[in-house]
Amino acid sequence: MAAAVETKAMSGQQYQTLCVVGGGIVGLASAMQASVRGVFRNIIVLEKEPEVGQHQTGHNSGVLHCGLYYQPGSEKARLAVDGIKRMIAFCQQHDIPHEICGKVVVAVSEDEVARLKELELRGRANGLSGLHWMSKEELAGREPHVVAKAALLVPQEGIVDFAGVARKMRDLLQQAGHEVRTGVAFRKLHVSGTQQTVETSGEPIPVDFLLNCGGLHADRICRACGLRPPCRIIPFRGEYFRLNPAGEKLVNHLVYPTPNPALPFLGVHFTRMLHGGLEAGPNAVLAMRREGYAKTAFSLRDASSALLWPGWWRFLAKYPAATLREFENSLFRSAFLRNLQRLVPGVRNSHLLDEGLAGVRAQAMASDGTLLMDFLLLRAPGQLHVLNAPSPGATASLAIGNHIVNQILDPHSTPME
Repeated sequence: MAAAVETKAMSGQQYQTLCVVGGGIVGLASAMQASVRGVFRNIIVLEKEPEVGQHQTGHNSGVLHCGLYYQPGSEKARLAVDGIKRMIAFCQQHDIPHEICGKVVVAVSEDEVARLKELELRGRANGLSGLHWMSKEELAGREPHVVAKAALLVPQEGIVDFAGVARKMRDLLQQAGHEVRTGVAFRKLHVSGTQQTVETSGEPIPVDFLLNCGGLHADRICRACGLRPPCRIIPFRGEYFRLNPAGEKLVNHLVYPTPNPALPFLGVHFTRMLHGGLEAGPNAVLAMRREGYAKTAFSLRDASSALLWPGWWRFLAKYPAATLREFENSLFRSAFLRNLQRLVPGVRNSHLLDEGLAGVRAQAMASDGTLLMDFLLLRAPGQLHVLNAPSPGATASLAIGNHIVNQILDPHSTPME
């Protein structure tokens, strides 16, 4: 099968069947781009949940990221800038609710001011337009409760319902005659000579090409296809607090801190939600279950997978203080509140409600403890595995999907690393 698949790709002929494992936004966007470009006659998306977009796609802050943070010239920066344009156009075309409200990135100390200036240069190098240093009067007019030494307005960012985007992608695939099978789990890929068959919780599926977009389980799916991934998925839970109506009045749009490049986590921020309400967070703590949205969620398999990975302990040795702070933010409401008050001093404990969103990020980690911050694809004959699709994975999903289709069509190109 491998030789036949590669020959077809290079000759421009059409494949027969693509199987996409994972009905999150990256998997659906990749399937949709393959459909639009007519690469496969048949496309089958497998999603083990009863609905698409149930994990990382539906458990995030819904922010449209425009490429402010990423290294100029990197694949991540290019896909972010291209991706937000594609996503906004998609939402406009299909009447999906979204809002380009802009965000304010604030510096609360002198060393943060210097880092914020570097961030502005990075954003301009990535092609962002309209970046603007706000005067005290402008900041007070836009976010009167934010206290900062400097503030950078990023007007191109916004908010959207990514789960709604995923459902629309599913509908478009089905309208094009393809299949999205929910409630069907991937089990294993069987390769026999020139034949590939996907074993599922339902009937087996003969396929020409398998695309792994399994997110939190991408490394396991990769191993079930007979490969050895160069990393392990370490699940980090991000917890948010919702604010009550009095607290909602303290922030009008999006307010973010200036990130510290020496630390692995962005820090808590304030996000205005598309359908109303305000959330604050997230922290980043090791989850004891890959789909563990509650603090008490536990899976022996998932916990041992993370704790027995040598990279976790090397990561912990490299960032002991930062990791401890994140756990403190999870365990103690007062610690979480202090971080919020750095940006908005007027936030009080009484403003914080308990029913906030929680998400689990599929963070690929190398055995030396390095967090893989860029996209990572692993290719084998007749297979492509998306092992890391970090933020802005949702925003850039259409651009990522287009790139993935290019990778399938040109098996000799260099995958994203």
